Amino acid sequence: MLSNDPHIGHKLAGCLVFLSLFHINFSAGSSGKGSQSHDDMRVIHNNQLDLREIVFVIQSQSNSFHVRQAERRRADLLKQARSLAEKPPVVLLSHTLSDSEGDWSILPLLPNLSYSFRKNSSWIVFLEEETNVKMTKLLQVLAKFNKNKEWFLGKPLHDEESTIIHHYAFAENPSIFKYPDFAAAWAVSTPLVVRLANKVRDEPLKSDFTIDLKHEVALYIWDNGNGPPLTAVPELCTEPEDSPQTRHCATALSTEPPLCGEPVNKEDIFVAVKTCGKFHSERVPVIKKTWEQDAFFLEYYSDHADPSIPTIDLGVPNTERGHCGKTFAILQRFLSGAVPDTKWLLVVDDDTLISLSRLQVLLSCYDPSEPVCLGERYGYGLSQGGYSYITGGGGMVFSREAVVRLLDSGCKCYSNDAPDDMVLGMCLNAVGLPVTHSPLFHQARPEDYARDFLAHQVPISFHKHWNIDPIAVYNKWLKDDLRAKASDGLNDDAKTEL
Repeated sequence: MLSNDPHIGHKLAGCLVFLSLFHINFSAGSSGKGSQSHDDMRVIHNNQLDLREIVFVIQSQSNSFHVRQAERRRADLLKQARSLAEKPPVVLLSHTLSDSEGDWSILPLLPNLSYSFRKNSSWIVFLEEETNVKMTKLLQVLAKFNKNKEWFLGKPLHDEESTIIHHYAFAENPSIFKYPDFAAAWAVSTPLVVRLANKVRDEPLKSDFTIDLKHEVALYIWDNGNGPPLTAVPELCTEPEDSPQTRHCATALSTEPPLCGEPVNKEDIFVAVKTCGKFHSERVPVIKKTWEQDAFFLEYYSDHADPSIPTIDLGVPNTERGHCGKTFAILQRFLSGAVPDTKWLLVVDDDTLISLSRLQVLLSCYDPSEPVCLGERYGYGLSQGGYSYITGGGGMVFSREAVVRLLDSGCKCYSNDAPDDMVLGMCLNAVGLPVTHSPLFHQARPEDYARDFLAHQVPISFHKHWNIDPIAVYNKWLKDDLRAKASDGLNDDAKTEL
């Protein structure tokens, strides 16, 4: 959590000193993408909102690929600012603001954001690495709102039905509660930031788990009706930036794919499937009918050796939950020489539905010589010095280097039925290895996520067979020869949001 610690203060001060020394020259003849017209400049100068009243916070990550992506986004914002103001706005990368693991959960950042910027700023705008901002339009949008009042702005999402990832909130009418799509950017006015910062300082955050951050942030701000609800802003968009639908938009999604090279080879990924005897006939056949054929190296690990599948008994008794002993045995086997020497390890449950070809594309962005731990990130006790972890159902991806460092640390399960993903998170936190989040992995079923949230994704995984036809779900959402999605699923022009 950000605090008034002098080291953290130096980090923020460094950002401000750099930006204050960054001299912006107006260039009347500037041209090309990102340049602003004279009309745009007149709009800004006639507007009551100054560009320097906005603090941009890019929700960044410490992995080298994500640092590059966030730096590109910051560079684009500052480039646009050159033709709009004598001095640029403050643009921060969230992962650099302190050494606290919990900063990605946003709320712990608020006290120091309030302390550092409440006097001279009117808005904090949060955006993701792939969020493309049209600076002129954003200023016009924000100027519509009274900056002296509390505002919470964004593109609204809602649940069609109550869902486990939101703890079945608003079960009688799930669609009534709106929460922001972070990919479209979202904004909070300074008066709201100041009040929330005081609340975070004075009242410990109540929830132990951070599961779906955008929903939980909205709940915290709304505060059972004591705070503002999300105000829908039509100009905050998630369509591709080159789409005709974005002409009115202040934000859109970048259409430029990351420069990551060719997809990794199938031979570079070893797939470990956790199963048990009672699911050999129920869940394993689903894998064999869907994604198993796309794996070059795959083994099923069970409490019962079944040559018809085949499965491997690791000597760890089955447990009803947790499976920590089995997962650590898989990690040890991965390094033992008993399996092929691959760069990547993917660990999944027997009810995980996954696209391995899309995973190959995603992994091309990551360096396997680094300790990469990738998947859908959850958090536990983040406001009290807790840890992040990859939730296991959506799939956990480890580089070989990450597995080596993890096992060399001596970290172990405290029991065979301990929650494997959470124990791994504790171990990674103790060793100082970051968890890297990708929203393309999903711990739950497609219907557990807002339709508009999935509309700008090409997902990599889903989890659970409960009350669904898993083969039909795989064919609709994950099978690569069905990239043209139905109108009630992905948009025709959806892109992989890496």
